[in-house]
Amino acid sequence: MNSSENYQQKTFPSIFSIIILIKPITWFPPMWAFLCGAVSSSNISLDTSYILLIGLILSGPIVCGMSQAINDWCDKEVDAINEPSRPIPSGKVPGSWGFWIAIIMSIIGIIVSWFLGFWGFFATIIAISCAWAYSAEPLRLKRSGIIGPGIVALCYEGLPWFTGVAILTSQFPSINIILVAGFYAFGAFGIMVLNDFKAIEGDQKLGINSLPVTLGPKKAGLLSCFIMTLAQIAVISTFVQLKMYSIALVILILLCIQLVAMSKMLTNPKKLVPWYNGTGVLLYVIGMMISAIGLGYF
Repeated sequence: MNSSENYQQKTFPSIFSIIILIKPITWFPPMWAFLCGAVSSSNISLDTSYILLIGLILSGPIVCGMSQAINDWCDKEVDAINEPSRPIPSGKVPGSWGFWIAIIMSIIGIIVSWFLGFWGFFATIIAISCAWAYSAEPLRLKRSGIIGPGIVALCYEGLPWFTGVAILTSQFPSINIILVAGFYAFGAFGIMVLNDFKAIEGDQKLGINSLPVTLGPKKAGLLSCFIMTLAQIAVISTFVQLKMYSIALVILILLCIQLVAMSKMLTNPKKLVPWYNGTGVLLYVIGMMISAIGLGYF
């Protein structure tokens, strides 16, 4: 009897398998965006530190972790092709545990968000709804190469940024913050397209029309780079309009370095996307925090 069959006989998943299921490495983007929102609010202090901490836990481990659980549950067949060692297809998280973990975490997220006021509760309901609509039938928005990455980009970047500002100030963010957060969320669409490269084989077999599948790796890579570049040009233009020239210059420098990394990645997108995620995308998110500091303290 092989190890996979042994796992299938288990009634309960181990804590370690559950942690792998909710993928701590994926918590960083929404937590970072939430922190950017908090910084851009210019209202971080000892008095608001507990709200900041709750918001970070909610956006990362709870809501993002929940989204990973439901995504893996709904992607059992795809993962059995692309990544059979994942917790659900391997049997390390047996039966319907993946589904019920997502349900329980959704309920916990709603309860926790209630303590963050109207904006925290409202944003959490939207994020949880989008997570289920993205992965689960009958909507399963991830089948669309446009709507799927768009929903993820909104919930990973734009919505947490908005929430970070709103719950620390108890008011709707300013137009400048909305613009910058929106531009970065738009650019994150390109990052989400790059994220789909790892599942090309399974997506092709199961009819998920991701852009790497429908356009091919080369064109999808070019589109991703174009969107990320355009978003950051819009951010730079915003800071020029605000006469924050030093912030605009720093983001421009970061963008120029990204363009060099993009040119290398585009020579072989399917192979080099993981490398770009650790270089170009890192510079992108550094630019987010520089922008947040500019909006909050300059």
